[in-house]
Amino acid sequence: MSELLIIGAGGFARETAQAVRDAGDLKLLGHLDDDTALHGTEVDGVPVLGGCDLVHERSAAQVVVCVGNPRDYASRARLVRRLGLPGDRYATVIHPTAAVSSTSRVGPGSVLLAHCALTAAVRVGAHVAVMPHVVLTHDDVVEDFATLASGARLGGGARLERGAYVGAGALVREGTTVGAWSLVGMGGTVLGDVPPGEVWAGNPARRLRAAAAPVLDELGTRTTGGPAT
Repeated sequence: MSELLIIGAGGFARETAQAVRDAGDLKLLGHLDDDTALHGTEVDGVPVLGGCDLVHERSAAQVVVCVGNPRDYASRARLVRRLGLPGDRYATVIHPTAAVSSTSRVGPGSVLLAHCALTAAVRVGAHVAVMPHVVLTHDDVVEDFATLASGARLGGGARLERGAYVGAGALVREGTTVGAWSLVGMGGTVLGDVPPGEVWAGNPARRLRAAAAPVLDELGTRTTGGPAT
């Protein structure tokens, strides 16, 4: 059985740890987190072994990076870039209740949590976070480092570009694109294309402002660690 290290010890990391336990196909060694106050403690019974750079000492273990939140949803990309690991170090974690069709593909470092569904010919890139009860329908494309919060729904042929964030319960109309590093607020209804680097919200969703500076910085950056979609 392959060993696994989870980078991060917050909510997303804890949910991923539970998915690993439920699936039972990886041996979870523990969390790595740069918060020194957590070192030597346990989170939900899983030890926090030390800082993130310990991945280089545990070279036989696979890794998933489970950080990020709506205030800084580019942190996962920055951390993957900092670690500089080859793509084959990254595991793919899929909860046993997730429904992933035989024609769909999920990239390395991505996490699919409980009761999400990928219906037909869906493409999910590397280091993507798919929270519980997300539905991705036929021919959707979700590029690297995107995040889909719980209950988000994408119509057929929709596309989330690199690093896009779709909030809880948001809906994206079929055939539309959410641009790179843009954010759709919770409960938003996207009826037309969202340009890169913007924050949209509402029903129908409208532009509120540009994304925050740490996120906008990623628009000109390519991060290694897995193949792009």
